[in-house]
Amino acid sequence: MIKNIQKLILFLIIIAVSLLGGCKKEDSTKEPERGGVDVELEQLKLPEKGEEIAVMETNYGSIKIRLFPNVASKAVENFTTHARNGYYNGLTFHRVIDGFMIQGGDPNGNGTGGESIWSKPFEDEFDINYHNFRGALSMANAGPNTNGSQFFIVQNRTVEESLIEQMTQIGEKGGFSETVIKAYTELGGTPHLDFRHTVFGQVFEGMDIVDKIAAVETDGNGKPVELVIIEKVEIVNY
Repeated sequence: MIKNIQKLILFLIIIAVSLLGGCKKEDSTKEPERGGVDVELEQLKLPEKGEEIAVMETNYGSIKIRLFPNVASKAVENFTTHARNGYYNGLTFHRVIDGFMIQGGDPNGNGTGGESIWSKPFEDEFDINYHNFRGALSMANAGPNTNGSQFFIVQNRTVEESLIEQMTQIGEKGGFSETVIKAYTELGGTPHLDFRHTVFGQVFEGMDIVDKIAAVETDGNGKPVELVIIEKVEIVNY
């Protein structure tokens, strides 16, 4: 009788350990909300404690963005100064294309307006290690060195195989290392915008809100039928 009880206890212990092992494995493979892949890219890391981030409150929810002043100092200064001055409060995402990006920051609300904090366009700031992955915050422009106040957040979930092949051919010297290509493959993004639009931030929380905004009904020009409003942008410590 005692031996049977001991066998039963041993059996239950083995089952419990197996279940715990299974739970642990499931947790370790769960991806964070920011949708990032497990790659060694500074752009996709979470902010460090005390680091300045941007919190963009919209009528669809909150989007939290890590900023990159070390690689795009002017773009970040322009964005954070505008934010602190309330420049973006009440503006809209005037151009929304599902599977591509959401664009805002224009006081005119149609893509024709807005200016930098210096009241003139400022130059592009490209870094070979920073790319237009899904969730990237980048400067909108009308050509080289024409940055003002407008920006966009990359929403595209996938990258076409032809673009993957092109990046592979260009290679690391052109800014497309194996790690970068892996990130584009697993995360998505718009590699054809690299080194054309300054990347100065990365969404690390709230991509579900970006997706909701991207999915709104729009007219033939990509303008939302119902306003998507940037209620305010706050610069806070993480």
